[in-house]
Amino acid sequence: MNVLRSSPSGQAASGISLVEVLIAMAIGSLVLAAVSSLTMYGAKATTAMVNYTDLDSKSRYALDVISREIRQANSVLSFQTNLPVKTLTVTNASDATAITFTYDSNARTVVMSKTGQADLTALTECDRWDFSLYQRTPYVTATNISYYPATNTAGVLTVSLCKLINLSWKCSRNIFAQKVNTESVQAAQIVLRTKQ
Repeated sequence: MNVLRSSPSGQAASGISLVEVLIAMAIGSLVLAAVSSLTMYGAKATTAMVNYTDLDSKSRYALDVISREIRQANSVLSFQTNLPVKTLTVTNASDATAITFTYDSNARTVVMSKTGQADLTALTECDRWDFSLYQRTPYVTATNISYYPATNTAGVLTVSLCKLINLSWKCSRNIFAQKVNTESVQAAQIVLRTKQ
C-alpha cells in the first residue's frame, strides 16, 4: 500500500510503503542489538582485566608481607588446618613477637596478627589458602627438587623440624553476579632464614 501525497504544485508524490518501514525497523534493530552486544562484551572483558590486575596486585602485596615475616621468624609455634579457620603461628625471637596468619574461609580473608601491632588483613576475596611444613634437607631427583615433610620418625608433623613453608592461595571476584574472573593460584616456598 503506497501513500500518495500531493505536492503544492498539484503533482502526486510517492511515499514509503509499510513493508519498507518494517524492513528499515528490522535492520535498525539488528544494528542496535549488535552494538549493544559488543558494548556488553567489551565492558565485561575490561572489567575482567581490571579485576585480574587488582587481584594480582593484592596477592603480590600479601606475598611480600607474609614472606617478610616468615623469613625473619625463628620457628613455627603452632598450626591448625581444619576449616573453616586455618592458622599458622611463627615467632621472631629477636624482637620477641609472635605472628599468626589466620585464614577464615567464611569471610574469605587472611589476617596477620603480630604482637604489639594492629591486625592487618593481608588478603581478601580468598577462596583457598593452604600451607605445608617441610624440613631443610631437599632430595633431588633427575627432574625435581623436593623437600621432606617436617615429620618425626613416627610420621607426625612436628613444628620444631620446620625450616621451609610452602604457601598457596587462590582469590576470585564476581563480575555481573557471576564468579567468572579468577586469578591463577599464587604459590611460594619461604625459608625461615634465622632458624638454626
